[in-house]
Amino acid sequence: MTGVPASAAGGTGRKPAPGGKLGAAAVNQASLWNIANILTMVRLLLVPGFVALLLADGGYDPAWRALAWAAFAIAMITDIFDGHLARTYNLVTDFGKIADPIADKAIMGAALICLSALGELPWWVTGVILGRELGITLLRFWVIRYGVIPASRGGKLKTLSQGVAVGMYVLALTGPLATLRFWVMAVAVVLTVATGLDYVRQAVVLRRRGQAAEESAA
Repeated sequence: MTGVPASAAGGTGRKPAPGGKLGAAAVNQASLWNIANILTMVRLLLVPGFVALLLADGGYDPAWRALAWAAFAIAMITDIFDGHLARTYNLVTDFGKIADPIADKAIMGAALICLSALGELPWWVTGVILGRELGITLLRFWVIRYGVIPASRGGKLKTLSQGVAVGMYVLALTGPLATLRFWVMAVAVVLTVATGLDYVRQAVVLRRRGQAAEESAA
C-alpha cells in the first residue's frame, strides 16, 4: 500500500514510515474499514430494503416502486465507485474480493426474482441471467490456479444493459416506455449469453495453456 494517503488508511492521519511504507498497525486498521468496503456493505444492506419497497402494497404502487428504483440505482452507483476506489487507492482486501461480487449478484438476483414473481418478467429471463452468473462463478474457481480472466468491454456493456433494463422494469413503466424496456432487456439477455460463452472460451484456453506450462516444467 505504498503511496496510499494517510486518510485512506483508516483515517488515522499517520504518516508513512521512512522508505514510504505504512506501519503494520495502519495497514491492519485500513484492511477492512475503508471507503470501498463500506460502500460494499451499504449495497448489501440495501438488498432487503429494496425487496421490501418493491413488494410493498402488493408490488403495484407506483410510489413504492419509485422508491425501490432509487434503492436499486444507489446500489448500482456504489458498485461502480467501490471497485474504482479500491483499485485507485490500493484498498483491495480479502473481504472486498468476496463481498463485492456477492453484493452485485444479491441486488440483481433479488430484483429479477421479485419481478418474475410479480409476473412482469418471464422466469426464463431470470433463469438465463442468474444461471450465467452462477456458471461464471464456478468457472472462475475452475481456472483460478492458472490466472484471472479480465473483465471485457462486452462484460461491462452486459452489466450496464442489465442494470438499465432491470431499473426500467422496477419503475413499472407503461406505454411506449414499456416497449423500450422490453428491447433493452432483450439486448441485455443477448449480451449475457454472448459474454458468457466468450468467458467459457477464454477459461478453456487459459486452463489448457496453464496445464501445458505445468507439463513442460515437469
